[in-house]
Amino acid sequence: MNILSELNERILVGDGAIGTFLYEQGYKESFEAMNLTSPDIIQSVHEQYVQAGADIIQSNTYAANRIKLEKYGLEDKVSLINREGVKIAKQAARPGTFVLATIGGVRGVQRLDMTESDIREALEEQATALLEENPDGIMLETFYDVKEAEATVEMVRSLTTLPIIAQLALGEIGVMHGGTPVTEAFDTLEKAGADVVGVNCRMGPYHIIRSLEGVSLNEQRVLSAYPNASMPAFDDGRVIFQSNPDYFYEKAKELREQGVRLIGGCCGTTPEHIHAISRAVKGSSPLKKKAVVTEHPPEKEATNGSSLTRLDDLVKQEPTVIVELDPPKKLGTDRFLEGAKKLHESGAAAVTMADNSLASPRVDNVAMGALMKTKTQARPLLHVNCRDRNLIGLQSHLLGIHALGIQDILAITGDPTKVGDFPGAASVYDVNSFHLISLLKEMNEGRSFSGKSLGEKTSFTVAAAFNPNVRNLDRAVKRLEKKIAYGADYFITQPVYGKEQFKEIYESVKHLSVPVYIGIMPLVSGRNAEFLHNEVPGITLTDEVRRRMAECGEDRDRAKQEGIAIAKSLIDEAIKYFKGIYLITPFLHYDTTAELTSYIRQATNTINQ
Repeated sequence: MNILSELNERILVGDGAIGTFLYEQGYKESFEAMNLTSPDIIQSVHEQYVQAGADIIQSNTYAANRIKLEKYGLEDKVSLINREGVKIAKQAARPGTFVLATIGGVRGVQRLDMTESDIREALEEQATALLEENPDGIMLETFYDVKEAEATVEMVRSLTTLPIIAQLALGEIGVMHGGTPVTEAFDTLEKAGADVVGVNCRMGPYHIIRSLEGVSLNEQRVLSAYPNASMPAFDDGRVIFQSNPDYFYEKAKELREQGVRLIGGCCGTTPEHIHAISRAVKGSSPLKKKAVVTEHPPEKEATNGSSLTRLDDLVKQEPTVIVELDPPKKLGTDRFLEGAKKLHESGAAAVTMADNSLASPRVDNVAMGALMKTKTQARPLLHVNCRDRNLIGLQSHLLGIHALGIQDILAITGDPTKVGDFPGAASVYDVNSFHLISLLKEMNEGRSFSGKSLGEKTSFTVAAAFNPNVRNLDRAVKRLEKKIAYGADYFITQPVYGKEQFKEIYESVKHLSVPVYIGIMPLVSGRNAEFLHNEVPGITLTDEVRRRMAECGEDRDRAKQEGIAIAKSLIDEAIKYFKGIYLITPFLHYDTTAELTSYIRQATNTINQ
């Protein structure tokens, strides 16, 4: 008896959730480790699903790979946990019950900083152990990343001729995270060697049915679906799912009408749900033809702010200055807006605003950007950090920025909260700067991070940060190359205080395909210089600069003028190599950076003449 031949003749019923089923009974920690510590409990779960009508049960090995087991200190037990998982499922099976060895996806909504080879090695180790126990097939489930799923199918296919069922977790109806349509993803998995393709997790029956409406059937295509019981909710700190077996009875019939031949359940489903599916469709003949719902109309082009010349294009055409002016820490915005106006009048192409730099709260830079647009002629360039907002907040924040007609963004990871005014605050970091750049570029294609259409395309120009004040400049440039691969349009550097650095930096980045705005920050006192040098990450002053500022003592006017003189000497050297200059305004002293902006414009005009 073979799974594929059976699926050609009749609908098969899969099992339901194991992890959430155990969670509801009070079990915690690693459910996969229970293959070793509590095999009788795992066997009982399998048996309940078999009694409920499941034709196919899965081994309790979803997260039994080295990467996920490391969280529990169990990475050295990968082989044992997986082999026992298959053995227990086989012991629970009845004659005619198929046992699939399950492998779960590694990458989720939150991106992991690990290589594709790391993931492949971990899943290959798991697959090898599972295959040693001779299951009836391999189930790949809850893969959020199409490339990871494709690579895993190819890897498993290289190890076995057993049937492979590959199931994806969708971001939104009909699309993967990153915007890949489910139809395209299925084609990819089938070409890689999957015998059955489908979807599981993330969605209940309604949205999975809608996702499959646009999937065509052909002679080779076999579909599976394992929906969640419902959307999850929280009750007294616990995740709960609505119990709705009767609803599953009706929706199983609708899944069959979409051509699904293997129907089971994912998070929140229980033996009662599987019994309802079994009553509805078990043994019925599969549907091999259906009408396909057409795709939605394409997104509209961006309409807000896109008429402005991009800052990465502008600096290629002419010397360009952008100036940072941090939003105020206290209420009252008049001085800030006066500064933005003066900077624009002095020749700044854009005024940049940090996003709670050094983890200290300021007036929201989006609000200040909107005020700047309406009350001055200055062009806002907003920093956006990954620390203060989860993925939901980040996307909402960026949609709002686009709606205000602001197109210029600097994507940064953000300083950790422990350095700021609220060290007990949580740092979110759902994504880092690389993935934020990618998210912005997805939005420029009219898609959210989850792959859902935004209705129109954004028009963001994305800057990325570059710290050249490091021991290993080559390594830092490698990071820039990676950021370009993610979609960075240009770079803005930390302030540089050594004249000899400019040529060295230029030689290191001249091969890059995108421009660099070199950072210069005027100093205002000796204490300011020492603080920046000793306490602010990414900033290093030369001994000469520190000495010159220290010699000013407590004379504020002298220190200010010395800081301007130092900045001008740095500018004179910087413009030999860079057409883009990034000035950082200290303590809202916009008169200083306005003077330096005018100086740069005059100096570059002289050179051009």
